[in-house]
Amino acid sequence: MQVILLDKMKKLGKLGDVIRVKDGYARNYLIPYGKARRATKEAIAEFAERRAELEKLASDKFEKAQANAAKLQLVKVELSEKAAVDGRLFGSVTNHTIADALVAKGFTEITKANILMPNGAIKIAGEHSVTVSLHADVTVEVEVVVAGEAA
Repeated sequence: MQVILLDKMKKLGKLGDVIRVKDGYARNYLIPYGKARRATKEAIAEFAERRAELEKLASDKFEKAQANAAKLQLVKVELSEKAAVDGRLFGSVTNHTIADALVAKGFTEITKANILMPNGAIKIAGEHSVTVSLHADVTVEVEVVVAGEAA
């Protein structure tokens, strides 16, 4: 299915690109979440009329993400989890746990999908670094300190 991107997306394209994606991806994710529209002649003409407005919205999102990134760089997330004597956690610290901690610190727009953990969940007490993606072009490294408490 051909769609017009209404927002910049990693690995797909930038605002206004007409791309071909799998039907299910377009129907189940891109179109319902407002990230793309079906590329019909009418939609392309309407996009051409609204292009300046959409570029302004995208610019505002980018500036807001940069402002939040500047604040987020100063934040250190401290968590306490039950751990064994050698520091291995009985559970694990996931992106959901970190997102909840950041929301508690006042970053209400962050969800678990924004927390990138390429090595998987944290299973050892100590200092770790995770990446927070606020926008397609804005990512921030956040330090997570997991303190192990005796069970």
